[in-house]
Amino acid sequence: MNSFIPLHCPQHGSTLHLLPDRAAYRCDSGCLFAVKNQIPRFVPLENYASSFGLQWNAFRRTQLDSHTGLPISKERLTRIAGGSLDAFKGKNVLEAGCGAGRFTEVMLDAGASVFAIDLSVAVDANCKNFRSRANYFVCQADILAAPVAPEQFDIVVCIGVIQSTPDSKETIKKLCSYLKPKGMLLIDHYTHEYPMTATRVKIRNFLRGKNKYFSLRFIQFMVGALWPLHALSFRFRNAKGVPRLRRRFLSWSPVVDYHDAYASLGNKLLRQWVILDTHDTLTDHYKHLVSAEEIRSILQSCRMTDIQIDNAGNGVEARAIKEAREADHAVPV
Repeated sequence: MNSFIPLHCPQHGSTLHLLPDRAAYRCDSGCLFAVKNQIPRFVPLENYASSFGLQWNAFRRTQLDSHTGLPISKERLTRIAGGSLDAFKGKNVLEAGCGAGRFTEVMLDAGASVFAIDLSVAVDANCKNFRSRANYFVCQADILAAPVAPEQFDIVVCIGVIQSTPDSKETIKKLCSYLKPKGMLLIDHYTHEYPMTATRVKIRNFLRGKNKYFSLRFIQFMVGALWPLHALSFRFRNAKGVPRLRRRFLSWSPVVDYHDAYASLGNKLLRQWVILDTHDTLTDHYKHLVSAEEIRSILQSCRMTDIQIDNAGNGVEARAIKEAREADHAVPV
């Protein structure tokens, strides 16, 4: 698998060279980065995002539009992009925090060349899903130290990720640094209205530090136990007295309920989505919450213009353009 963007050492910034046996990349200063399962690895396999890697490999195709038969991911990305995916055609895109690839698929279908990175071994799931596609490259890397030089991409996409990194502001600043002048940034972030109920807080605290396999099994069991009540309350949601009881039940249950939003998935797929996103909600190492105003302030500090921010999706969604260099504004004499 060859990158369409030159690879650079995350530590020294020098060009990386693939060794003859294709088992590793080497920089001029001697750094070695292994290639495992055809994927370059610039971070340890296990890290604070390991639970995400486990979930995406366990549910590799669950959220792909090609698997569900519904344009859920396409519609979400289209909304964040301003109503059209035309901007992706022929563009080099950095997808930071690619997961198993629900948005990778949409961007490839829209004609983009996608350079996908993830801190976790979710890259293995992403690679299995798309390794046969042209104009695609994936590696395991940190957003804060991607193996590329600055200002390499026409578009940078980071959806469902920033709130789970150590520092949202630093992550956004780094994402902006990968953009070419006039390039477009597409991001989202949890806000202070994110529904972290008392039950979810307690279970998240309980699972902190637990073995990732234990956590996944625990959540699968928990969803299995509560699923009949979720399904029953949705089935009779219009019956007398049920709406009030259902609201109280949903405010107590730690399970992420998608019956109202995605009932068209059908019971089997819907349950998989619920396990996946409940696990995501209760096992993240970091969970930062911000306001739309904070996001705007960060983007402005990064020389971003044409900032559009909407309260949508998981909280706030933002689109912005990187300011052109002064020379780009110059008027010929």
